[in-house]
Amino acid sequence: MAQLNRTDIIAFTALSLDANQHQGLPYGIPPWWCYSIAEVSMFTLFFMCLVHASGKGLRDVMYLTGGLVFGILLEYLEVMLGNYRYGTFALMIGNAPFQVPLCIGAGWGIIMYTARLYTDHIQLPLLGAAAADTLIALCIDISMDVVAYRTHMWHWDWTPMQLNPLTAQWFGIPFGNFVGWQVVVFSYSSLSRYFENRICKRGSWSCSYVWIALISVCCSITVLFFSTGAFHWLSKHVRFLSVHRFIGITLMLFALVVNSWQKRLVPQTSLPKITMWVPGWFHLYFLSCFFVLGFYRENIWMTVAAIANGLTGCVFHLHLRKLTKNVEGLVDHPLPDKKEI
Repeated sequence: MAQLNRTDIIAFTALSLDANQHQGLPYGIPPWWCYSIAEVSMFTLFFMCLVHASGKGLRDVMYLTGGLVFGILLEYLEVMLGNYRYGTFALMIGNAPFQVPLCIGAGWGIIMYTARLYTDHIQLPLLGAAAADTLIALCIDISMDVVAYRTHMWHWDWTPMQLNPLTAQWFGIPFGNFVGWQVVVFSYSSLSRYFENRICKRGSWSCSYVWIALISVCCSITVLFFSTGAFHWLSKHVRFLSVHRFIGITLMLFALVVNSWQKRLVPQTSLPKITMWVPGWFHLYFLSCFFVLGFYRENIWMTVAAIANGLTGCVFHLHLRKLTKNVEGLVDHPLPDKKEI
């Protein structure tokens, strides 16, 4: 990549901080509204999801709450291990420098909750549903990370590897981060569904859902750290790098979804609007920041990728809207019973 002009690359109105403070990134303090809008919006969306979940029952409340707890525990462990660190939000958990923004846990919860609402809606089989949940969440994360990294919401340090922090791996985002999302969402989604099917049968007491959330969180964290160890061994001895793992897992997830798609059932109710509000906000807000803060001037291929991923999210959720309208039409004009045909 050609040498970037510092005037072109700094999109913020504030003065640039010392480069070492932000691992060599040439971007300074973001505008005041950048963190505030993100934080308030995620808490607002979490409250909306909680209201929706309360109307559906304890299972949904615990799945959403479990996602929040899971996200906070996971991020705190990652920060403690030095994998990355966070910028300063209004509500932080822990002591500096090992702090985690509370809104990040809320973000984990609402992304996994709304993804499951969709896959539950069309009643995909367990593995296909977990794979679809993971792909939906991954699409959102790809939209977030490039912008959040450049606004210092969270930081990866490329200095020990002497790599360009703007171009290393996925435009400064480690592929291992995406692999982590794949393992986390798939584990939590599949294990929650599995334990619900095994434990919460007819006549079981409702508090089982509390235990299911706790067990799913613990098991998912265990899966993540065992897989991290296995992936490290593969990288060291087989040269199966994070980019290879990311591509391989993504292909397997698509295969699971395609294999399960024909087994889906026609939904009998309309899709909850919250399933479009959550991903719609993430895509719209971070893609808007990408252009408003001038990151599009940095790298043409990063801009192409950002637009392509945003369009992918829009097309997918427009398809959900179309599905919802079709279902509403079926409710207004139900199909005749098989006995009447």
